[in-house]
Amino acid sequence: MTDDTMALRGFLEKSSDADLLREMIGFAAERLMALEVAGLTGAAPGERSESRINQRNGYRERDWQTRAGTVELRIPKLRRGSYFPAFLEPRRTAEKALTAVIQEAYIQGISTRSVDDLVRAMGLDGVSKSQVSRLCAEIDERVQDFLTRPIEGDWPYLWLDATYVKVREAGRIVPVAVTIAVGVNSDGRREVLGMAIGASEAETFWLDFLRSLTRRGLRGVKLVISDAHEGLKAAVTKVLRATWQRCRVHFMRNATAHAGKTQRRLVSAWIGTAFAEADAPAAHAQWRRVADQLRPKVPRLAELMDAAEHDVLAYMDFPREHRAKIHSTNPIERLNGEIKRRTDVVGIFPNEAAITRLIGAILLEQSDEWATQRARYMTLETIGSVSDNPTVSLPAVAA
Repeated sequence: MTDDTMALRGFLEKSSDADLLREMIGFAAERLMALEVAGLTGAAPGERSESRINQRNGYRERDWQTRAGTVELRIPKLRRGSYFPAFLEPRRTAEKALTAVIQEAYIQGISTRSVDDLVRAMGLDGVSKSQVSRLCAEIDERVQDFLTRPIEGDWPYLWLDATYVKVREAGRIVPVAVTIAVGVNSDGRREVLGMAIGASEAETFWLDFLRSLTRRGLRGVKLVISDAHEGLKAAVTKVLRATWQRCRVHFMRNATAHAGKTQRRLVSAWIGTAFAEADAPAAHAQWRRVADQLRPKVPRLAELMDAAEHDVLAYMDFPREHRAKIHSTNPIERLNGEIKRRTDVVGIFPNEAAITRLIGAILLEQSDEWATQRARYMTLETIGSVSDNPTVSLPAVAA
């Protein structure tokens, strides 16, 4: 018989009818928290393990109001990051943020029939303005803490991408760019590093955004991966002095647009032969051969390849093990898709604060999800070759 079963039997034998249900709820909550924290740390309390990724750091007391009465909880704390029991939070932060955005639009009198239908479908009829204000304040505080936190250590790889959403501004509906920065640190782990909102993706916007990241501590960037933006490329050179990788996937879309519909697959495969080469010199040589062969029939495509060669093949100068992840912005496409899914629900944001609230909450949750994954995004052995200060991981000592 397990210790948990014996403990539960002890509760049943000693508890009165009035206290029995409350004791059982407390017992179940304690076991749930222990299991969740074990998953976040990678080890049981006191266990020495190579898979450990975090440590426990005491407890904080909290009263939990249930239908069976008040249950006194001891919620575990973590040394790095934070933990909050899933059963205490009825909706995830991003879902709360989505609710707050919709309610804010509703209260300001700018909702449409579809928003009204959504509000009713979510069971939010009768929510007061004060309730919405409290909900917004709670989310805003968490999001701002996340977006302004210090950035520590080296970040050899940085992905930058932007999406556009619509917002009401001075009585007009205008598009704004929401830019996201995701990095991999010298420990081989991914994090969302920041976001910014701007009227356009001009060089001044990128300069301000990148400078804000460096003020928070961003350093050690070797490669920046993004779509083709001249303003961004100039800002990367001025602020980070890093190599710029033009997203290979986006480039291929631009390149095949110069070929006829029947020739697009052939042209794509032809250019792709350069990507299959084992090293940078061979890739550049094959790239030029393909461009020269295309030049007589498709001169504009050949010129495009001439201009983009060094930017599209920049990733070839980095470790082979990393190339599949650094040649494009694909590693953050899932995150972009989730942002679009949530923002499409809102349609038109009432103000920029609402944009930051919703997208910031999504980014916070994604970063937390990456932090709790046991497997590193890139191994310590390979990331060390591109980091100024590689992390050395020592094996656990047996007890």
